[in-house]
Amino acid sequence: MIVKIFIRTVVLGILIAGTVQAATDPSSPKGSVGTCKPNIVIVYVDDLGYGDVGCYGATAVQTPAIDELAAEGLLFTDGHSSASTCTPSRYSLLTGSHAFRGKAEILPGDAPLLIRPGTPTLQGMLQNNGYKTAVIGKWHLGLGDGDVNWNGKISPGPLEIGFDYSYLIPATGDRVPCVMVENHHVVGLDPADPIEVNYARQIGTDKNGLEHPELLRYPADEQHAKTIVNGVSRIGYMTGGHSARWKDETLPYQMLHKARTFIDQNRDNPFFIYFSFHDIHVPYMPDLRFQGTTKLGPRGDAIVQMDYITGKLMEHLEKRGLKENTMVIFSSDNGPVARDGYFDTSYERLGDHKPAGKLRGGKYSSFEAGTRVPTIVSWPARIEPGRSDALINQIDIYSSVASLIGHELQDNEAPDSLNMLNVILGNSTHGRELMLREAYRSFSLRKNNYKYIPAVNEIHDWIQTSKKIEGGESLEPQLYDLSKDIGEQNNIAKQHPELIAELDAELQKIISQPTRRGR
Repeated sequence: MIVKIFIRTVVLGILIAGTVQAATDPSSPKGSVGTCKPNIVIVYVDDLGYGDVGCYGATAVQTPAIDELAAEGLLFTDGHSSASTCTPSRYSLLTGSHAFRGKAEILPGDAPLLIRPGTPTLQGMLQNNGYKTAVIGKWHLGLGDGDVNWNGKISPGPLEIGFDYSYLIPATGDRVPCVMVENHHVVGLDPADPIEVNYARQIGTDKNGLEHPELLRYPADEQHAKTIVNGVSRIGYMTGGHSARWKDETLPYQMLHKARTFIDQNRDNPFFIYFSFHDIHVPYMPDLRFQGTTKLGPRGDAIVQMDYITGKLMEHLEKRGLKENTMVIFSSDNGPVARDGYFDTSYERLGDHKPAGKLRGGKYSSFEAGTRVPTIVSWPARIEPGRSDALINQIDIYSSVASLIGHELQDNEAPDSLNMLNVILGNSTHGRELMLREAYRSFSLRKNNYKYIPAVNEIHDWIQTSKKIEGGESLEPQLYDLSKDIGEQNNIAKQHPELIAELDAELQKIISQPTRRGR
């Protein structure tokens, strides 16, 4: 009996070792680009700034899990989202296309599905190459064809554009409906209490923040002062669906549970998880265990919560023996904002903490902090720990992953995505030479260390007055040499008219046509 058990154990060990060897191809050195199919997890945080985590210089908030991920992987000092607002960045991440090409702007809570069925997507490409795919968390890319019936089948959605499984916050935490959608249906809905949503007028008998501020945990501006859910007023009006309404404090744990379950169900296949945090987007509603863990108020506490959940997700991969052959990409959809519709003291309690670090601007902004965000890639089987100053963009994940798994891009696929696999693996520091950045209703261009911001006809001063962020817009063109002026304080446009003309021509060329051909 003991001999049989021993033999079975040895055979099982050989089988497991063979599986790992086939997946990781250990004969290939770290940094090699040989075709293989690792598991891929994108941990996508919301509104996390360049200076909001320890490995990027934060001291007022502790982020041990993210710091460990950085210590084990490659930390990028010049990594960017494609836009300084959420919907455009998410669109670009999943399509490899600049958001303006798909007319992707910040969506209302009842918008139709933005990425239409038939559009090539990162997850669809992986699905077609044998991956099981999941999106868990914040979506904000629209659902259905318009006028969604929240009480029936909600389609089209993620399952129609390449995901095998979805568990979603439909839009954002500050927008109704405040319910979770799993695959095609609202979770926990009582048919006797149907959901109705309206963004134009009051419906039902639920209290709203405009008329009942005494019921709020903290006050909000007029836009965010509609239907009250869980003591917080939201954008838009909602009635019904009371049994399905979320509790903000438990959402991160629900997401973690769904991700763990998906991993356990698909551990024998290569899998892709787009783990899309709601933290640290408003409303900041950390669980009780995290409240007061920083001196920064709810926003700082939400960062600690996000770090904890990230750590637990990494821990689960390790427990299941999957960490070695899983590529984890950690980043944020845009730069930071500490006041975005709610008056919860987070802005007033920033103290010496600088969410954007040494950068200027933040969410919505044309300045560098709008898109330069924490960017870490970990893959123990292939990536040596270190730091990279290469200029990279999330829009390039599509093409780089395609190269990694041996997928040849078609003519209509990922038109703006460049193959940066050698950079991601740490083989090269030669990142992008040119990079278009989308800000709120404007563009800018990076060319190596030069940063060009075109002049605008009108300045949207609400970004400064309402969000307390420098929007970066000017009636005059702006040019900064980031190698000498990372804080974008010295506009050298007047000294370099020829360079301004050159960069403007480059920007217009990218706007007028996709950039992938001839790379």
